[in-house]
Amino acid sequence: MKKLNRILQSSEKHWVGNGFPVQSVFSYDSMGKELDPFLLLDYASPYHFSPGNEKRGVGAHPHRGFETVTVCYQGEIEHRDSSGGGGKIGPGDVQWMTAASGLLHDEFHSKEFTNLGGIFEMAQLWVNLPAKFKNAKPNYQTITAEKIPNVDLGEDVGLLRVIAGDYQGIKGPAKTFTPIELWDLTLMANKQITLPIADGYTTALLVLRGEITLEENDLAGEGALVLFERAGNSISFTTNSEIKLLLMSGEPIKEAIVGSGPFVMNTKTEILQAYQDVREGKMGTL
Repeated sequence: MKKLNRILQSSEKHWVGNGFPVQSVFSYDSMGKELDPFLLLDYASPYHFSPGNEKRGVGAHPHRGFETVTVCYQGEIEHRDSSGGGGKIGPGDVQWMTAASGLLHDEFHSKEFTNLGGIFEMAQLWVNLPAKFKNAKPNYQTITAEKIPNVDLGEDVGLLRVIAGDYQGIKGPAKTFTPIELWDLTLMANKQITLPIADGYTTALLVLRGEITLEENDLAGEGALVLFERAGNSISFTTNSEIKLLLMSGEPIKEAIVGSGPFVMNTKTEILQAYQDVREGKMGTL
């Protein structure tokens, strides 16, 4: 059993562009080694947007050296990038963008969602790439809800959606460069939950709804990140209410993490080169 390492509370909301009111859960600049292979997690908790006409989101900006994974719970978002990738995701869908050697992209609420308004809720996770893949060709995966397996955990425990990795032989549709489990869980109240996780994997839970109890009666509520020790082959907790969780687990890459803003590489020289390449237009145009 993996022991509890600690519980972190997300920051207060701040705006990214004019479309994403997010809480910073963790970032590579302070926790890159501890959360390896995960670099950053932002959570846009439920927020009501009134009907409007203006574009809401973030304009063109670059990335290099990692992947962005956007899980949509409510609302709609449209993406396009300079490698030709793009699409729209809505509730239950996932966008998996591999920036790798570098690209420009933008993200905006869909025109329909902007016009109608409604509740917006999403989580964005940054996943690191090993040095040998940081210069790979950029790629884009639109993973619609119907492609994501739903696993009934039985005995009225709840459901587990396998976005990446596998759960007891049921594989998720996301293609990853290193071994990663990304599971979306909806669980009933007052249940003792044990989930199998590989020994040595970094493992964390983001609590989206409700509250769970861990060892030593530690409590984790909405917006909390629960970080476990790597040793052990499972995690366990109790649900105090109906809950929704995002579980991320992965094999550590164990390489140097050097980042600056939208770039995460292995050396300072590579970061400086990334900025130069953007200035010279080498990451394409939108």
